[in-house]
Amino acid sequence: MTPMLEQAHGPATQAAADPAQGFDAGSLIIGHVSNSPLDHPLIHLPPIFGIDMSVTKHVLMLWIVAAIVFFGITTVVRRYLKQDRLVPSGFMNALEAIVEFLRDDVALASIGKKWALVWTPLLLTLFFFILASNVIGLIPIFDALALLNHYVFHPAPDSFLAKVTHGGATATGNFNVTAGLAVISFFAIITAGTRAHGFVQHWINLVPHGQPWPIYILLIPLEIIGMLVRPFALTARLAANMTGGHIALLAIMSFVFIFTEMLGTPVAGISVGMLFSVPLAVAISGLEIIVVLVQAYVFTLLSAVFIGMAINAHH
Repeated sequence: MTPMLEQAHGPATQAAADPAQGFDAGSLIIGHVSNSPLDHPLIHLPPIFGIDMSVTKHVLMLWIVAAIVFFGITTVVRRYLKQDRLVPSGFMNALEAIVEFLRDDVALASIGKKWALVWTPLLLTLFFFILASNVIGLIPIFDALALLNHYVFHPAPDSFLAKVTHGGATATGNFNVTAGLAVISFFAIITAGTRAHGFVQHWINLVPHGQPWPIYILLIPLEIIGMLVRPFALTARLAANMTGGHIALLAIMSFVFIFTEMLGTPVAGISVGMLFSVPLAVAISGLEIIVVLVQAYVFTLLSAVFIGMAINAHH
């Protein structure tokens, strides 16, 4: 078991699985949810303007998710357009239902009829990208690859195949990724208000009209703080929820190794695993399936609400 863990998750897991030091659940969990270490990226690139442009595990996952969403949806839509029948079927039917739901119940309800179709493409892009990133994080692709590396491929420690198993696969569990998505929403809000009312009027609309002037001394700083807090809320909510579920699963499964080490017999760990860890992990995994959908929807809905607030400032 120890060689497999070392192969799969690098130095953090080596410390977790070192018999001399004992089992370290914290290091094991961090090794599973963290990004690739900057000193061992998947592809090393020279820095540009002092920014390290090397490709890490989460950067690779962003590319994979973007490719899956783009080519998957494009292929399905083009195949449907080539057909003679107007009624979709299969995956296209589900895709159309999601698009209509987000257009009618999210964009139209939050933004309004005049501007809904303008911002629906952005909302759809955010939803499908976040959903795909969340779902891929639930699939143990790289854990299976780590097993194949250990028993079949035997790659060199510095090879790409060995490095790609280090770190977590859920890109939306990385605060840098969710912050980037939140920044897109932030500038979309400003752009929406500017297009609807003009640049100057958009900023004037941040505070209600017709109030006594001393009130604005409090309202203006509060509204500016509120405007800046929104992207932070979007960032923290998505990343924390996606990371928290994986940490909970790993912590529960760690009881198997903890009790094995405490009682000095694998029978204790197996018993704890069969009676407690595995059933609870299965239940949490089922809950995670719901969470990945809910978090994609919540991020999209809040973005639509904030855009609608900028457009319909008089409401």
